[in-house]
Amino acid sequence: MPSVIIGLALLALWLYCLFDVITTPEEDVRNLPKFMWVLIVVFLADVGALTWLLVGRPRARYAMYAASGGQWEQPRSGEAPRGPDDDPEFLRSLERRLRDED
Repeated sequence: MPSVIIGLALLALWLYCLFDVITTPEEDVRNLPKFMWVLIVVFLADVGALTWLLVGRPRARYAMYAASGGQWEQPRSGEAPRGPDDDPEFLRSLERRLRDED
């Protein structure tokens, strides 16, 4: 029974990494072309999957850099994001719009 669980876990890891390689944009892949990573993950199975996770997958910081158009985002101040219902200016403008429609 333990060997079945380990086998299923390794299959899940392999499928996750294969899907991750395929859906990662070409420009975010590290160290090798995307096509090579697909081949490594497919033919080397679990060793290829672990190699992808450690060496080929985009780093979170780099992914943020690429998503922001090549500019590092400045860290925000300690203020937590607010929803629209917490913004007094938004609520005032909403009330004005509702009154104008009546």
